[in-house]
Amino acid sequence: MLTYFVRNVLFRRLSVFKPTQCSVALQLTMRHCSTSSSQDSDQVRALLQLCVHRYYISPDQPNMELFQRGMSCSYGPLGMELRRNLLEQWWHSVTRTTAQVFGINTLSSSKDTATDEQGALRIVESEHLKEILEEQDLSKELLIQKIQAVLQRSPSVRTNLLQGALEQFVPSLELVNRKLPFGLAETGLCFQPLDGSGCPAEVTQTSLVWFCSTRTSSQWLDHWTRQRLKWWRKFALSPSDFSSSDVPEEELEKFASRGVRIIYRFPWGQETLETLWNRGNADLAHKGARSKLQCRDGRKSVPHVISVNGNLDRGMMAFLSNSLQHLKKGDGKQKLQQRKVLKLHPVLAPVKVALDIVKGATVELRQVCEGLQQEFIEAKISAWPGYLETSSTLVEQLNAKYDEMGVLFTVVVSENTLESGLVQVRSRDTTVKETMHISEIKAFLSRYISAADNI
Repeated sequence: MLTYFVRNVLFRRLSVFKPTQCSVALQLTMRHCSTSSSQDSDQVRALLQLCVHRYYISPDQPNMELFQRGMSCSYGPLGMELRRNLLEQWWHSVTRTTAQVFGINTLSSSKDTATDEQGALRIVESEHLKEILEEQDLSKELLIQKIQAVLQRSPSVRTNLLQGALEQFVPSLELVNRKLPFGLAETGLCFQPLDGSGCPAEVTQTSLVWFCSTRTSSQWLDHWTRQRLKWWRKFALSPSDFSSSDVPEEELEKFASRGVRIIYRFPWGQETLETLWNRGNADLAHKGARSKLQCRDGRKSVPHVISVNGNLDRGMMAFLSNSLQHLKKGDGKQKLQQRKVLKLHPVLAPVKVALDIVKGATVELRQVCEGLQQEFIEAKISAWPGYLETSSTLVEQLNAKYDEMGVLFTVVVSENTLESGLVQVRSRDTTVKETMHISEIKAFLSRYISAADNI
């Protein structure tokens, strides 16, 4: 039987199959799974439209559906920056806050067919399959044999990062002088099936594999559960939407004695962001002789494995959903109007400050903005060059745009700046505008972001 991955290649590339069959199945599956109440659907639709309109994801419908399902998709400039910030914070949280955690990078594909699981997803050159299928005189049995031979010669793609860490366990022992505990961390793309549609999709996964003694494995699972839940809630506007729960016994993975899920409550229901497993030491049993696997933690033993596996793409969706607010405000005629604000945490926000100039811009004002932007670049503060816009836009429209983009502050340079050095600074979260000297802006932003990171 052909694997999902091979079927995907055949559906897309070979003339003997309908070319749109796979994509239609994907869309139908997603539309069926994402149905909910009309209010929840409106919330989801509003969020996805904002993500498209404000440069977080690409606009085509299949891409939006992939993003909603927690799969890797085509990100826009702000989406890529948010993803980079989130990956950086995750990496910092596991490698710089706990001793003896080391980063690794393993291959996304493998030709070691001896250790491949049955039905593994494989990379296959479509031309090889096409040549076989175009042979008219092949019997069914010979056709299957030839395709299986192609599959056996083809590398498999990974569906998780656990195996890479297990392979790196023995080489890492000398690094830690065979002393427990220690961990191996990695991030990367993996393939995941999509609800039986036959079309595997990429997922950006995060992985921490923690090796510890048998007697402390239960405590370490509790420790990492607390740490991971605390990390997710740290960047949340509504921390209570993030929670943890034990995996039911009937859903435990092979070799696992206990599992815990970190969950986010989306408008359509709860979804898993990270899963933690106490896997015992069975995963390491086939990695070498027992003498090569033993470590020191009071006594020699084969360590237990605690794995922490996360879906970063779904995590991005969770933070975007959690940070979107619909706020009401009164205009000059006391009419209530609604404004959308993407209140992303200051550390995660893709753009920290937007630079704009008032009407009647001069060359000197642009030069001031360029100088400020260069200062922000040197300080690693992301800035949006609004001063480059050629069409005139009302201040309220600019503020609405930047609020939807999640920009923390807007700095407006005017003729008064050339005379006094003063600029107007508007806060996304309070909408308060204050006057500040141009020389203070960089230090102010750096202090603000640093303070938010340390809370």
